[in-house]
Amino acid sequence: MRIAIDTDRCIGAGQCALTAPGVFTQDDDGFSALLPGREDGAGDPLAREAARACPVQAITVMDDR
Repeated sequence: MRIAIDTDRCIGAGQCALTAPGVFTQDDDGFSALLPGREDGAGDPLAREAARACPVQAITVMDDR
C-alpha cells in the first residue's frame, strides 16, 4: 500500500490524525502529513478509514499491485 496526501486540497481538518494516529500527523501549519516511515501505512488497518474520513478526499490509498 502507498499513501499520498494532496496538500493543495487538504484543509487541515485533522480527521486522518484522529483516525490513524500511527500513520498521520499534522504539520506546523495544521495540514495533514505522514509520519516518517509511514508512507506505506505501516500495516495500520485504520489508514484506509482515515482516507475515507477526510472531508475533502485529500488522501489516496493505493495498492502496490
